[in-house]
Amino acid sequence: MIFRQLFDSQSWTYTYLLADNQTRQAVLIDTVFEHHLRDLALVRELNLELLHTLDTHVHADHVTGAWLMSQAVGSKIAVGQASGVEGADLYLAHGDMLNVGGLGLEVRATPGHTAGCVTYVLSDQSMAFTGDALLIRGAGRTDFQQGDAAQLFRSVREQIFSLPEPCLLYPGHDYSGRTATTVGEERAHNPRLGDGKREQDFTGYMQNLGLPHPKRMDDAVPANLQCGRPKAGDTVPQAPDWGPVIRTFAGVWEIDPGWVHEHREDVLLIDVREEQELRVSDLGLIPGSRVVPLSQFRERLAELPKDRPVVTACPAGARSAQAALILETAGFDRVAGPLLFRLNHW
Repeated sequence: MIFRQLFDSQSWTYTYLLADNQTRQAVLIDTVFEHHLRDLALVRELNLELLHTLDTHVHADHVTGAWLMSQAVGSKIAVGQASGVEGADLYLAHGDMLNVGGLGLEVRATPGHTAGCVTYVLSDQSMAFTGDALLIRGAGRTDFQQGDAAQLFRSVREQIFSLPEPCLLYPGHDYSGRTATTVGEERAHNPRLGDGKREQDFTGYMQNLGLPHPKRMDDAVPANLQCGRPKAGDTVPQAPDWGPVIRTFAGVWEIDPGWVHEHREDVLLIDVREEQELRVSDLGLIPGSRVVPLSQFRERLAELPKDRPVVTACPAGARSAQAALILETAGFDRVAGPLLFRLNHW
């Protein structure tokens, strides 16, 4: 199995990628709208077929990236049957099973944080994705979106704590840098829901949290009830339109060297090799390029015009990627770094 845990630092949200090694079929759980290009890059770089985006519930602190991913790769949008979401492809009921190549995900209804919360459990019960129903040493709040503390207490006890104690639990958020826990750990150490805690203790605790509503609640909830489909005027993460540029999982805008070769008059090509290296290199100079060594790059940014796209180049791609990031940080909005170049490209 391929497994990745991704993070959004603004909402403290975890996104999870699961894929079958053999078939390369995959799902994404709890995507984040602003990280669409990052997640898309990972799917493409790992050569995966994304079957579904799954949301554990209607989020109040971020907008899902489900609709964007569906548009990009044709993945199906799946949500809990009781979520109230419109426009999804699959509405999942308690006990449903999703097959992802040789992997299976069981759907368990775990309402209480919201009315439509679900937990996704790997069929061998080695991993479960709890959304906000159960957090690491905590639990999701129950004071909006049809939340119900007593219902959440029963959901966790009956549907999550009934899993084997070694089962790894992956939450929808964590605010202290923790990444995973187990059923056994939470039963022993969760101060709200652990063994020995009574339902009335839990409900009393939850009714007196006194937390402010999430900052993005007023825009996130309506958007998520529409699968994250943007409204007119919304800013949508998308690749530049000046050429076939893609954002890599490393965070670099890359462009095919062959395209750059065919459009040399339309771009400013910068060779970032050092001057001594150029004197001894058998690759020669790139026709029409400007040499700005990476060691001098930041100091010479003022020399570079912004009236056309800037493409950085080096023999292996590492230095050109760094130069492209420096340019982007400095406000150059049409930037790419080809992976590498070879003399016969030019």
